[in-house]
Amino acid sequence: MSCFWSSIDLPPQILAKGLFGGYDVWYHPLLSNWLDSSTQSLEHQLRKLIQKNEKINWILEIFQPLLVSVVGLLIMATLFLHELSYYLNIYTVHQMTVDLRRGENLPIHINMTFPSLPCDVLSVDAIDMSGKHEVDLDTNIWKLRLNSDGRITGTEYLSDLVEKEHEAHKHDGHKEHHEDSDKIHLQGIDEESQNMIKKVKQALAAGEGCRVYGVLDVQRVAGNFHMSVHGLNIFVAQMIFEKSTHVNVSHIIHDLSFGPKYPGIHNPLDGTSRILRGASGTFKYYIKVVPTEYRYISKEVLPTNQFSVTEYFSPIHDFERTWPAVYFLYDLSPITVTIREERRSFLHFITRLCAVLGGTFALTGMLDGWMYKLLEAVTKKNSRTIVR
Repeated sequence: MSCFWSSIDLPPQILAKGLFGGYDVWYHPLLSNWLDSSTQSLEHQLRKLIQKNEKINWILEIFQPLLVSVVGLLIMATLFLHELSYYLNIYTVHQMTVDLRRGENLPIHINMTFPSLPCDVLSVDAIDMSGKHEVDLDTNIWKLRLNSDGRITGTEYLSDLVEKEHEAHKHDGHKEHHEDSDKIHLQGIDEESQNMIKKVKQALAAGEGCRVYGVLDVQRVAGNFHMSVHGLNIFVAQMIFEKSTHVNVSHIIHDLSFGPKYPGIHNPLDGTSRILRGASGTFKYYIKVVPTEYRYISKEVLPTNQFSVTEYFSPIHDFERTWPAVYFLYDLSPITVTIREERRSFLHFITRLCAVLGGTFALTGMLDGWMYKLLEAVTKKNSRTIVR
């Protein structure tokens, strides 16, 4: 073979000599260039493979464990905050016992608006289950005059709630009103009543209303309180309204409660609005008062009351002699509800926390192993493809 290459008439400077399989081989420059280019291509592929392997190793050894660790820490932090909030959250426990309280008063908080009745004709009355008026009530009741836009224009304080003209007034009958009417017909109307009638008619024409708010302290027995025009003499009432169907007892109950409020209490009548248009009648709210004790986590005890209510409306017709009113008839339950605030124990919190964090740690370890095997299988497959 060496004799063959030596027989070719080529300049010596373009021939190269090498050893191949124990024979002296003389290469042509074209073959040398091809071998150089093949070597460079192989070296380039090897470099790419090495770089890819380095990238794969970085993913498998650094990025993938770091990613799993960060995700695991985020999950642990979220669950820790959730468990901490669950531990710090105060929950309530309800218990029922027989009511043993005696000799206490029942506070009634009132805040109502009558948009169609002036304060001069609106009266508040309270009566217990025996039918006798409570004369010496420890009350703090205010009446606010409202204009047609609902803005306050004046204030009136009620020292007692008993109708001054009718100390023996019966709420379900009106015979006394009829007798007083006959007397006034015989005696005539005094100047004070005439001025009052004129004033009320002007207030009605101007669209005045009245807002009643304050606290009634009544005995802890069944009874009722109501708002109406019963404080007026029947003849004066007829001079003002002409007939009972013209008395509009539309009302808005802003607040009605039987004691101080505690967290989570819901008074069913708060925000109640009953507006009459072209009709008249009597509203009756039947209330069942449930004595309640709220025990704070600080051991402070708040005596108060809850209540449930049903509503009834009775329309009044022209031939009837009754006058519209808004009645609140209440009765007391013999059962006391005790609501106690409690917080979960610290040992309970630690137990749940260990279970949650331990479970998350175990799960992230499993995910780390699964992701490592998956990425390793994918990268091995890609490496074999490149080598081929």
